[in-house]
Amino acid sequence: MHVRKLTGALAAALAVTFSLLGGQAVAAPAADAGGALAARVVTYDASGSAEFRSAVDRGAAIWNESVDAVELRPSAAGQPANIRVLADNGWPRALTTSLGNGTVWIGRQAVNEGHNTIRISSHELGHILGLPDRKPGPCTSLMSGSSAGTTCTNAYPNTAEKAEVEGYFGGAFAPKAGAAPLNTMIVD
Repeated sequence: MHVRKLTGALAAALAVTFSLLGGQAVAAPAADAGGALAARVVTYDASGSAEFRSAVDRGAAIWNESVDAVELRPSAAGQPANIRVLADNGWPRALTTSLGNGTVWIGRQAVNEGHNTIRISSHELGHILGLPDRKPGPCTSLMSGSSAGTTCTNAYPNTAEKAEVEGYFGGAFAPKAGAAPLNTMIVD
């Protein structure tokens, strides 16, 4: 992983500047004592993910290994979470209500067809982190989703996908054109 060096004052100034220009600003993460930005914590509740619980936890861990600006953590029992993860018999999908917030369904239909559960989890969490589908696409693109085929087990975002999430959470700006749409069901 890499460490961003940006002072909290600069991030705050950028957030204020952007909001004055009429755009939507995202709260800038606080800087640690060394001037590096602390990761924005996004919590998830996988209590409804049934047999996919370990795949959800692994998908979150993959994002934590891949980016610095956001950290996915399980929510404490009884506490509200930014992301709710559920299992059902449909196709995997995500409903992103705002950057870092929404609901993910790990659908058994794709699993029954042979798609990798960890790739599904990581892909759907990618939507909540602001990434759109990029279909058709190669296995090296996490956001290519099911178009990479059932033999694809790559659950890691590529360099461009990592950079996009870093920009959304590490910068003071909201997602730009091309990001996952908000308040829209994304069915993979």
